[in-house]
Amino acid sequence: MDEIEEFNGRIRTLGILFVLVIVILLGRACYLQIYDGVYYSRLADGNRIRIIPTIAPRGTFYDRNGELLVTNRPGFAVSLLPLTEPIKPEVIQRLSDLLKVPKSDIEQKIAVHSGVDPIHIKSDVTPDIVSIIEEQKESYPGVVIEVQPIRNYILKLMGAHTFGYVSEINEAELEQEKDEGYKTGDIIGKFGLEKVYDKELRGENGGEQVEVDVGGRPVQILGQKEPIPGNDLVLTIDKKLQEAAEKAVDEQLTQIHANAAAVVVMNPQTGEILAMVSRPAFDPNLFAHGISTKDWNLLNKNPYHPMDNKTITGEYPPGSTFKIVTGTAALTERVVSPTEKILDTGRHWIIPKGNAEGEALGWIDFTQALAHSDNVYFYEMGNRLGIDRLEKYARMFGLGQRTGIDLPYESDGLVANRRYKQKNFEDGEWYLSETFDAAIGQGFNLVTPLQAAMVMGEIAADGKRYKPHVVKKIVTADGKTVKDVQPELLSKLEVPDSVIKLIQEGLHQVTKVGTAASNFRGFSVDIAGKTGTAENSQGRDHGWFVAYGPFANPNIVVAVIVEQGGFGSQSAVPIGRKVLEAAFGIGTYAPNAQNTQAKQKPKD
Repeated sequence: MDEIEEFNGRIRTLGILFVLVIVILLGRACYLQIYDGVYYSRLADGNRIRIIPTIAPRGTFYDRNGELLVTNRPGFAVSLLPLTEPIKPEVIQRLSDLLKVPKSDIEQKIAVHSGVDPIHIKSDVTPDIVSIIEEQKESYPGVVIEVQPIRNYILKLMGAHTFGYVSEINEAELEQEKDEGYKTGDIIGKFGLEKVYDKELRGENGGEQVEVDVGGRPVQILGQKEPIPGNDLVLTIDKKLQEAAEKAVDEQLTQIHANAAAVVVMNPQTGEILAMVSRPAFDPNLFAHGISTKDWNLLNKNPYHPMDNKTITGEYPPGSTFKIVTGTAALTERVVSPTEKILDTGRHWIIPKGNAEGEALGWIDFTQALAHSDNVYFYEMGNRLGIDRLEKYARMFGLGQRTGIDLPYESDGLVANRRYKQKNFEDGEWYLSETFDAAIGQGFNLVTPLQAAMVMGEIAADGKRYKPHVVKKIVTADGKTVKDVQPELLSKLEVPDSVIKLIQEGLHQVTKVGTAASNFRGFSVDIAGKTGTAENSQGRDHGWFVAYGPFANPNIVVAVIVEQGGFGSQSAVPIGRKVLEAAFGIGTYAPNAQNTQAKQKPKD
């Protein structure tokens, strides 16, 4: 009996446990259905509903007169969308063969991908590739064709260094910008204005909520959010002037067999950049749809560096254009009077440094020395000033530091000074001959073409230095102003007005009787200018020309450098004249006029 009762007790215990298990399971099921039902319903929907993003078109670029510069065009991109299962290896290989994209590149993109966004493989594919993928869907499961805006640089090489380019974000950039919401496959600005104003230009992506079947194929669109286009940029650039400047540079480089040059055109009263040219250039459209290895190698191996924006990154000895700084310092510090005459015998009497080609001008005063770019006179100014005061005035003009222009990768330049030599050379002692070199813009001095334009602009604007800028206004796609960029006064030369007037008159005489006179004979607008020839240890000298006009009320400054062009009057002045003709709408180089080449006399 005891054994039977014990057995029955065990049965009852097991029965109770069984009932408890059933009750717990039923309770859990009820809990999941009643309390967590919505959550799990969403998870289930997540297995059949996907968000396919729609890329917002980037903002458009316009010139100061409303002329279109950079826009977008419709294009097709091939992407992977692994909705229900991983992309099969044979599909990856098939896609690699079709798109001519290395299989390893596709596998790498899949490996780093996270989330449900499409995995971008190739942009701007041709219609025949689209047709193959659409007609052979069974062979390309998980492969989708996206319609997306493709950046269109309608002027091609023109303005390339200013406008910049866009391309797909890389892993280093993705890590650097991880807090800015960028994702793998995003198209971002990499250079120029595209880079500086990327966030303003990007807009806000939209998307479609799509229901898919068990095979991952779209069944219906459940919802849609329209993308918001990025803001537009209205630039300070004048398209016609930009075209004229580029044409002038290309013609001159061909004529004198040179390979590189840069031009900056600016309004000295506002800091607005009207044109910027850097040669050689590149076509930014190559990057917009994914540059090929062949095209990249052609650009990267070019010894004249077409990817460098020489207007702001190129650093060159300023040559005789620096005499503007030396002259300002000498007159302000009263180491010379405007009427004092100094004897130029062709060589300085302390250190036998002389003029180009041994020229001797005899007894000359300040205005004559500046007009004729006399080295001996300015060697003596360096002798009287000393390097420390030369440095002080160079920095007063803003040299040796970035201008702050709204473009990336700007260089600082270099002002000759004692500290630099002590830090970088074993023989840190400063010599008088180095002061002589600095006084005429040689030696350690380095400036960018933009900095050279700024120096001339300060003289043109009676000592005022305005921050240079390329963007005039930021507006929404429907025309509402987001930001209106106003002129920003950075500094004013701490020199007497009378000194500035003397510098202005000396520069005026450059185009009347001085080194640029023959080039501007008959020019109908009164201008001031300064030629320069900068010694170059790597080859022929660099040619400089800076100018402003009209002389009485300047609103145009031009700075030109031709790398290894020789004398500035031979290489740079002809470009400057054509740009000024275009700016003032006069002469043979005015817009739509036939150009004729002025005769030139090589000097300085």
